[in-house]
Amino acid sequence: MIQFLVLYPFICVSTVAFSWQPLRQQPKRHSSPLFLSRLSSFDHVDWQSILNDIATDIQPYLAKGKVASYIPALANVDPHQFGIAFTDIRGNTYKAGPSADTPFSIQSISKVFALVMALDLEGEALWKKVGREPSGGRFNSIVQLESEQGRPRNPFINAGAIAVTNSIQQHYCSGSDSNNKEDDKKLYTRQYTHKTSPDEYNSIAINKILDFLKTCAQTDQDIRIDPEVARSEALFGDRNRALAYFMRSYGVVQGDIGQTLHTYFHQCALEMSVTTLSKAGLFLAAAGQNPLAEDDGAMLVTSHDHVDRVNSLMMLCGHYDMSGDFAFRVGLAGKSGVGGGILAVVPDVGTLAVWSPRLNKAGNSYAGTLALEWFSGRTGVNLF
Repeated sequence: MIQFLVLYPFICVSTVAFSWQPLRQQPKRHSSPLFLSRLSSFDHVDWQSILNDIATDIQPYLAKGKVASYIPALANVDPHQFGIAFTDIRGNTYKAGPSADTPFSIQSISKVFALVMALDLEGEALWKKVGREPSGGRFNSIVQLESEQGRPRNPFINAGAIAVTNSIQQHYCSGSDSNNKEDDKKLYTRQYTHKTSPDEYNSIAINKILDFLKTCAQTDQDIRIDPEVARSEALFGDRNRALAYFMRSYGVVQGDIGQTLHTYFHQCALEMSVTTLSKAGLFLAAAGQNPLAEDDGAMLVTSHDHVDRVNSLMMLCGHYDMSGDFAFRVGLAGKSGVGGGILAVVPDVGTLAVWSPRLNKAGNSYAGTLALEWFSGRTGVNLF
């Protein structure tokens, strides 16, 4: 049984309970005829049958692309896995594929949830630190960052995501204000030797992000941080360190950069199944409300306004320098990760998650993108 302990605005991690303080309580919008009108227009669609067909039809394409190799822990994943899940705003979940319940590293998909948290904490002030434009370049480019005085183009490239995580870190750990690079170096030496588990040096901010996801998905199962991936991220994360220190030289990020990166590396090491991911992202399809909540009033995870902004950024910037191609082919807001996962949102209908580890040249799941294109075409959920 899920226990709810009301604290503001997030809670500390517990192995048996989690909670989330809603922004406000109001009648359950997801049960009103107006809110369900768009979903009702798809009542003729057999979601389960479509997912089953996609899981069958995708098999010849699972050998295309390559798994991410620059993060060693991801290079060891079985590349032939596939899973897809769809959760509608009534709370019904449909899934298909042999790996639909297999946890995987969501990587950059975590940036969506971190952005929602940062917007709730900072509001419009967040946009002083990070832009809202497609980058048109590599997701970890430092050249563009230098030409724009340290302000990242958007919150989904690595520099922008680090700035967002820094906002969360500063909010919960404002007492930590080290600007000593030697301290940061010692932090990494201490945390990420092969003899030390990163979990021994956890932070409040990491726990808040983890708790937020558990509350959104309404489960404390199947959502965890993979310590091997976190360690791999840190040991091979020098480019991200460079981005972070470069931004600090312009005053875009502040405080203890070592702790910010520690949080960021753990955030990217979050793992869950596509079934759980489709539930965790459901508030993005439900105007910020959580249809899975079982309390008497609807749980408002974030504001409708924030959801609109996040979804628009996912459409514009969610697939690196192939975001336009994804919008053209799929017609949905989505966010990919180099672990092979993609989260896609159908406003007022539901949320879709897919996983296939092999990536295309832009770092997005090859088979996952194709599966979403088929889903959009076969169901008619394309926003255009």
